[in-house]
This record gives sequence, structure tokens and C-alpha cells, in this order.
Amino acid sequence: MHRYRSHTCGALRAEQIGATVRLSGWCHRIRDHGGLLFIDLRDHYGVTQIVADPDSPAFKTAEKLRSEWVVKVDGLVRRRPDGTDNPDLPTGAVEVFASNIEVLGPAGELPMPVFGDQEYPEEVRLKYRFLDLRRERLHRNIIKRGAIIDSLRRRMKEQGFFEFQTPILTASSPEGARDFLVPSRIHPGKFYALPQAPQQFKQLIMVSGFDRYFQIAPCFRDEDARADRSPGEFYQLDIEMSFVTQEDVFAAVEPVLRGVFEEFGDGKPVTPKFPLIPYAEALRHYGSDKPDLRNPIKMADVTAHFRGSGFKVFAGMIAADPAVEVWAIPAPKGGNRAFCDRMNSWAQGEGQPGLGYIFWRGAEGTLDTSNEDEKLLRNTVQKLLDEGHVIEARKLLEKSAAGPVAKNLGPERTEQLRDQLGLMPGDAVFFVAGRPKDFIKFAGPARTKVGTDLGLIDRDRFAFCWIVDFPMYEWN
Repeated sequence: MHRYRSHTCGALRAEQIGATVRLSGWCHRIRDHGGLLFIDLRDHYGVTQIVADPDSPAFKTAEKLRSEWVVKVDGLVRRRPDGTDNPDLPTGAVEVFASNIEVLGPAGELPMPVFGDQEYPEEVRLKYRFLDLRRERLHRNIIKRGAIIDSLRRRMKEQGFFEFQTPILTASSPEGARDFLVPSRIHPGKFYALPQAPQQFKQLIMVSGFDRYFQIAPCFRDEDARADRSPGEFYQLDIEMSFVTQEDVFAAVEPVLRGVFEEFGDGKPVTPKFPLIPYAEALRHYGSDKPDLRNPIKMADVTAHFRGSGFKVFAGMIAADPAVEVWAIPAPKGGNRAFCDRMNSWAQGEGQPGLGYIFWRGAEGTLDTSNEDEKLLRNTVQKLLDEGHVIEARKLLEKSAAGPVAKNLGPERTEQLRDQLGLMPGDAVFFVAGRPKDFIKFAGPARTKVGTDLGLIDRDRFAFCWIVDFPMYEWN
């Protein structure tokens, strides 16, 4: 038998019952059930339950074991007693009754336990990174990262791309961030730079006549951390193609991205055909050039409804400056004053003067009894109900628009606005006004806030698109 193991800790199944095996790994968790010791033994491949009782020659050693000790175990594979199977483990139908345990490496008191998924301060996790990476979630993430890279590599090669490795030590280039510099030993006083991207090298490759290039490329940039990548370095799928159009690039990249998300997305559906959205349209509808299309809200230009209207704040802005527009942010199912007031407070917290709104009461008739207009409406509805006119009361309630914007805009314009946006009873709409280039950075987050707070974002799917027609320059 091998010096350390005949099987890994993730290999044993019912077929091995009755076999003598040898396992090596870390003591993941130890449980004492009244003299019967259970040890969850862990290695890279999985976990196997080890059992030692006072009759076992391994019991004295088992009593000394502590979390994260490295041990070698000899024993007999047997079926777990009825009712103790663990369906969450691939090895959950069996256990190993230990006949011998050898300690290969004892461990001291742990600064952070490996078992479980507790949160720890980042400085502790980084100082003891070797322990952090033993934790199941982190270990699983590392394995998934490698599997995703393998999948990307396979899909690119299937399309005729050839993988290159480009130099790491290079000269500084005018990229978008600061370079990391490496002093040269043989040229004192001079420095190499680490590449911010393999841009120049891949262009050399293409003009040399290689047709389809790709690389899982390291990029080094001396910049602050971002939400989607670490500071200093990250990896990207880098590609280049010869003699192709924009559509050829889409056709090459789209199946790679879709396939990877289908393979590793836990069964969530993926956009079957990525839509093409022009940059200007993306800003107008979503307030972002990287829109979350899982959020169904689309903003709309409603300037015409406010031009010359009784809502003097917006009407005055439109009259004074032809570049001013009013955009609407629909809020399906947000038709109540409490939600609208919360959004208004949020806007003020974002440095805005407020957020105008209209909401249409739902059929259930939630009214603000502190408001005189709503008191009158409530009394009218109640009178209709008392007289048996239920349908008329319901219609009156459903058509009633509330909020200071509706009051000043007037019922006719308000109804036209509702028709344009396709809003229903129980819905609301919020407004931003000014020059779009000035309010766009607020409008996009406001759309996201509405979608998030109302639970409209479908988090059980992946929604992709291509943003096209980016402007080459800003007007100066």
C-alpha cells in the first residue's frame, strides 16, 4: 500500500465497503459522542468521516487530535448506521473505522478556524492566507476559477484562436494608469515596467501575420481597488483578430461568454442572443453604458408633457433652456406615498434637492388620511360604496393620481403621461430634470434604487448586451 494513501478523502463510496484503506488529510472537525470519536478528514478532493471507539487501537491517538492536525489513517470502510447518512457529502454513505492513526503534522492554536463560514477581519485573513484558503468557500472559488480558465481556453481554441504568452518585463507605455516599475540590475538607474495590458505585444503579433490571438493575460496597474478587481493586478481574456468586422468579433466572443455562464452559472438562464444597444440609447433608457438588463425599468423622455404646464418648476426650466429635458423613471408596484417619500429622502441624501413623483393608488385604496385631497377622495369613494356603486368607486380610486406633481400638472396631462409609460393602478413614476449630461449620473442609480427596493430585478438569470456606437470624443 502507498505510504500515505490508497484513496483520497473524496473517493470512497458504497462499493468500497469492507475494504481496508489508507487516507491522509487534515482534521476538519472532531466530535466526541460519549467516548465515540468522529473525525471529518479533509483533503483537496473532499471529506470522509473517520470513527474511533475505545476498542480501536487508534483511540488513544484519536483523543489527542485537534483541528487542522495532519494525519494518516488506516481503517476499514463500513456503511454508516441507519439514519446517519449525509446526503450532502459524496462520501456520506460510508465511514472508515480507524485501526491506526499516525500524526504527520500537529497544529498549534488556530488564529482563525477553518471549519464553518464565519467572517473574519481582512487583515487576519491576509496574514493567515494559507488558513483562509483551506476554508470550503475559498477553496471552491479557486477550483472554479481554474475550471473557468480551462473552459475559456478550450472555447477559444475551438474557434481557431492560438494562445500566446507575451513578456512581463517591458518599457513604459502611455496607458490609463500608473506603471509598476522594476529596477534593472544590469542597467543601474533604469527601470522595466510591468505591462498594464499586452496591447503593444499583441499588435506586433497581428502585424507579424498571426491571424487569431488570445491570452489569459496578467495586467499590472498601480491604481486603487475596484469593485470587480483587486488593486495592482488582474487577469483578462485578451483577444485580437485579423481582417474582421465588428459583427465577426461579436460572433466569436458571444458564444464563449454565453457558454461559460451556462456551464458555471448554476443553471440560471443566459441571454440567448445579445442585443445591440447604442451608447446614447443605453444612457437614455438606463442611465449607464453598462446597464443591468435584469431590471425591467426603462427611463423615458417626458419633456413634452411638462412644457408649458402648470408644474412651474419644470416648465420654467424648459422655457429658459432648450437643452433641458425631463426624464421619467417608472416604478411598477411603487404606488404608495411611503415608498415615494423614501425615494425622495434617498435623493436628498445623494445631494439632490428631491425627487418629484406621481403615484396611482391601487385598487386596495391605500390613502394618506392626513392629506385634505385624499380625505375628500376617501369620503367620495366611501359614499359610492355605501350607495352600492362598487365598480364606480373602484374606477375612481384606480384613476386617482397623487402627489404635488400630479396636482399641478393637471389630470389631462397626467393621464397622457401614464398612457405613454404604460403605468397601471398601484404604480408610480419619478422625475429628473435638467441637462441630461448633468443628471445622468444620478438618474442611473435612481433607476437601480427603484428596481432594487421594489424587488423588480430578476437575480435568477444573466442578461448580456453589446453596447455599440460609443462616441469617439467629447465635444470641446
